[in-house]
This record gives sequence, C-alpha cells and structure tokens, in this order.
Amino acid sequence: MSKISKLFKGSSGSSSSSSSKSKHHRSKGGPSPQEAIHRLRETEEMLTKKQEYLEKRIEQEIATAKKHGTKNKRAALQALKRKKRFEQQLTQIDGTLSTIEFQREALENSHTNTEVLKNMGFAAKAMKQVHQNMDVDKIDDLMQDITEQQDVAREISEAISGPFGEEFDEDELLAELEELEQDDLEESMKSMGGLPSVPSSKLPSSHPSRATTKKRVEEDDDMRMLASWGT
Repeated sequence: MSKISKLFKGSSGSSSSSSSKSKHHRSKGGPSPQEAIHRLRETEEMLTKKQEYLEKRIEQEIATAKKHGTKNKRAALQALKRKKRFEQQLTQIDGTLSTIEFQREALENSHTNTEVLKNMGFAAKAMKQVHQNMDVDKIDDLMQDITEQQDVAREISEAISGPFGEEFDEDELLAELEELEQDDLEESMKSMGGLPSVPSSKLPSSHPSRATTKKRVEEDDDMRMLASWGT
C-alpha cells in the first residue's frame, strides 16, 4: 500500500472516529424539546404530502379501472389492486399522523409546563430576595405609627373646624327673646290706652222670633186673597 493511501486511510479513520464521538456526545446530552418538536413537525409535513400523493394515485387508479371496465378485465383488476394498496398505505399514514400529533402535543405541553415552572421558580427567588431585607416587626411598628399619625391628624382637623369664642345655650337665648317680645307687646298695649271695654248689656238677636214670623205669614196670605178678589 502506498503512503498516500495510508494517509487517506488514516485521515478517514480519524474523521470517522471524531464524527462518532460527536454523535455519541450529542446522544448523551439528548435533543432539546424545540429540536424534537421541529423534527416531529417536519415528519408531519412529509406524511401529509405523502397522503396527498396517495389520494391522487387512488383517483388515477379508479379512473383507469373505469376506463378498461369489462373490455380489459386484467388491466382493470390490476388498477383496483393498486388502489387497494394505496388505500392501505393511506390508512397506515393516518394512524402514524395521529400518533405523531399526540406525541408532539404532549411534548409541547411538557415544554410549556417546564418553562412555566422555571419562571415561577425565578419569580419565587426574586420575591425571596425582596423580602430578605424586610422585618415583620418593623412593618408592624410602621403601621402602628401610621395609625397614630392619622388619629392626630383627625384631632387637628376637628380642632381647626370647631367654633371660636364662648359658647351659649340656645334654649336660654330663645327664652330671653320671648320675654323681650312679651315686654314689647305690653308696652304697645299701654300706649294704645288699654283693651276696649266689653259691653254689659245683651245684644239683640239677629234671628226674628217665632211669633213675628207667624204674623208676617198671615199678612202675606191676606194680601194674596185681596189681590185675587180684585181680579
């Protein structure tokens, strides 16, 4: 063997060993979820195209069988056999697609759950870091101080909005006002000469007596009788 062939052989051997090492290293780490999902999607697309091809071939074989019919039974039967094989392949592809789709969805859900848990753990660490510098006792004292200051502010507001000067009893003021009005009324009566005297004699009644009414009725009857005689 020549030196050149030995050189190429050695280089090919070293390259194959390095490639096998890289493959072994990749298989040891395992594919990422994104890579696996991408591979599954590519497989789905390939099988979908295969489905479309088989459906077209089935239509072609049906057309061929109809074309030959009873005139060329051998060709028609061969076309129907091919159609049956294509239909079997189509059924197998349908089952394979269902399995791949289920696997892809499960992988996507697992990847989503992993990312969610990862983010939740990250948020929990951040929250722990925030609460690390907080003291519950100090927070209670702070809230108590805030409550006390609010009470002080409310008392100050009530003091500012209250009336200034002396306070008087309103009932006493009303009683004094009533006495002043009574004194004023008495002074007015005195200046007018006092109240008018009430008559002692009994006033005549405005209604006529029963005897007067009876006499007036008799006179009216006599006058009507005289008037009738004159006519």
